[in-house]
Amino acid sequence: MVSDFRTVYMDYAATTPVDPRVVETMLAYLGPEGLFANPSSSHAQGRAAREAVETARAEIATVLNVAPETVVFTSGATEADNLAIKGAARARVKRGRHIVTEKTAHKAVLDACKALEREGFEITWLVPDRDGLISADALAGALRDDTVLVSLLHANNETGVVQDVASLVRAVREAGDALFHLDAAQSAGKLAIDLAALDVDLAAFSAHKFYGPKGAGLLYVKKGVRLEPLQHGGGHERGLRAGTLATHQIAGLGHALALAAAGREPEMARLAALRERLWQGLSAAGDVFLNGHPTLRLPNILNVSVAGVDGEALQLALRDIACSAGAACNAANREPSYVLRALGRDDALAGASLRFSLGRWSSEEDVDYVVRRFEREVARLRELAGAA
Repeated sequence: MVSDFRTVYMDYAATTPVDPRVVETMLAYLGPEGLFANPSSSHAQGRAAREAVETARAEIATVLNVAPETVVFTSGATEADNLAIKGAARARVKRGRHIVTEKTAHKAVLDACKALEREGFEITWLVPDRDGLISADALAGALRDDTVLVSLLHANNETGVVQDVASLVRAVREAGDALFHLDAAQSAGKLAIDLAALDVDLAAFSAHKFYGPKGAGLLYVKKGVRLEPLQHGGGHERGLRAGTLATHQIAGLGHALALAAAGREPEMARLAALRERLWQGLSAAGDVFLNGHPTLRLPNILNVSVAGVDGEALQLALRDIACSAGAACNAANREPSYVLRALGRDDALAGASLRFSLGRWSSEEDVDYVVRRFEREVARLRELAGAA
């Protein structure tokens, strides 16, 4: 054990701490002295809460370059993905029953599509190239006359690989009238996202990925797009998402997204430099392989596979470092990452993979500590494997 043993958080892709400035905003809507009233109530306190909700909606719309009325609040990207995919498919069932997605999508997308399969929909599962990219030609080749929806990731949650969304949307528009759903949970706050320019029909976001509260998210629904709601009772959010709006969560979401957008360029440059420092340090151990495209990826995610070690043993040895073997949503599953296997990694390398993700409170000292611990434990585990 190294003498400066401590804990380091490098799992910002799984979740982020709430920024203290966002916490302060949220506190204004909690407690008996706060604006805690139901935003749907017609009395003065309710109207004040509704004003806070609409202020956040406008704030979000400005960042994403869309009209405020296209922003639908949800409990997070998982609900937003489900509402987009199931809602669009069921609303367009008379038009067709074919959906196109990717094998490396987030579980929220994969499982929503599998649920629709059980309802009689047909799913085409695109396989990315070895760098994790989906080509416009591959997408165009998968589209059919009865395709009603295409659902793709903006940035992969395990590798950070960023898709060329503009070319993918063009392929869909040129082929017909299928809707395009974008899962932007990982890219929000890290990339400039202009939904009007991208011309997507639906886009999902989650506040806890950009220093906002867990339990808050949104779905962008382009004007004219019809969805079947997943829940009923009160007609909230244009009838698309029934339930009392959580004013404090929504206010936190709006403030967090605005803060992320305002400081994005210098912060992403800082994280890209830290990520490169981390990669140079880890790769010095030898037989450490980068997963995903070397340049077309988020600046804060580094996913590596380590040859010659047992993946579970490596993560256990590095228990002082909060990182992920795959995605956090799959933590209970001991199977090698389905994303890395789709990129061509064999089970041994996919199983010996680690995702390090940096964030607002990451430092050079954190990176250097992780490199020292990684080098020591990889050498130890390889020596044990050689002696076995």
